[in-house]
Amino acid sequence: MIRWAEAPVLSEADHPQEKIVVIPEGATFNQVATLLEREQLIRSRSAFLLLGKSQEADRKIHPGEYALHAAMPPAEMLSRFLAGRVVLHAVTIPEGYAMNQIADVLEEHHIAKREEFLRLASDKSFVKTLGVDADSAEGYLYPDTYRFARPTAAKDVIKAMVDQFDHVMTQELKGRAKEINLTVHQVLTLASVIEKETGTGSERPQISAVFHNRLKRHIPLQSDPTVIYGLPNFDGNLHKKDLFHPSPYNTYRWAGLPPGPIASPGAEAIRAALYPVPSAYLYFVSRNDGTHQFSATLGEHNKAVEKYQKRPFRKERRSQTFMVPKSNVSHHEKGVS
Repeated sequence: MIRWAEAPVLSEADHPQEKIVVIPEGATFNQVATLLEREQLIRSRSAFLLLGKSQEADRKIHPGEYALHAAMPPAEMLSRFLAGRVVLHAVTIPEGYAMNQIADVLEEHHIAKREEFLRLASDKSFVKTLGVDADSAEGYLYPDTYRFARPTAAKDVIKAMVDQFDHVMTQELKGRAKEINLTVHQVLTLASVIEKETGTGSERPQISAVFHNRLKRHIPLQSDPTVIYGLPNFDGNLHKKDLFHPSPYNTYRWAGLPPGPIASPGAEAIRAALYPVPSAYLYFVSRNDGTHQFSATLGEHNKAVEKYQKRPFRKERRSQTFMVPKSNVSHHEKGVS
């Protein structure tokens, strides 16, 4: 009778279908046994209770999702419950996602509650316990593919992502930051702007060069993604009035780096921030194909803007006003920008 009760319901030859069994938080061992019997994963609830009693399993069961099947011996199921061998779900956090976007992904995958994640990620005292000397975890939540149980406490998700950033930010990179007189926070801030400016990996060192050159010359970065990050409500289109918004992240109004990261940069963007290509570039403009045209002078930049931004969208030639390079003189000429 004991052998019958402790044997699997089916044999491997029956190719039983795997079932996901959810053990709720605070469930008693008696409730677990009842659930397994109802799902026809064990032959005898009473026998399973005796098995659990022999191992003092009551109140030692870890809650969560378990992948079980009817050809699995009850003893193996119990072993999984006691060890907490729950199902882990792959969750990918893309490069360039901000905290609120990461929170959306986690809630969509039923990993952590959005509100709790954002509350903790914005808690300065909590992020300090993770070794982050910043007002929030923005930028320090490394973009990668993680495997989490459902659910996972928000604090554990944040810790895993910050730990991964610490792994990526090697001593070599920290040494390079000191060499170019930047703190890790400043490197991460610059890397996040680079990440948001281009999706073309090969361009990141050139984008970095433009920003480094502007920082050295105390020229505002004039980065649209930083302006967007600082807007309380963004409707998907950046308007001229937005460039005058008083946010400290508005790099059209304020020179230097913004107060902190605007997103989570990947390894390539971090390296680009630390190793810009030697160049005299001060400007770049989109070619509308995912790449950018880089220029060292305002005159070259104006030509690039005309070629890639204005001419393709102009239905007819009309008068334009532009600023003559290295002067404060406005010049008006028909059909020229």
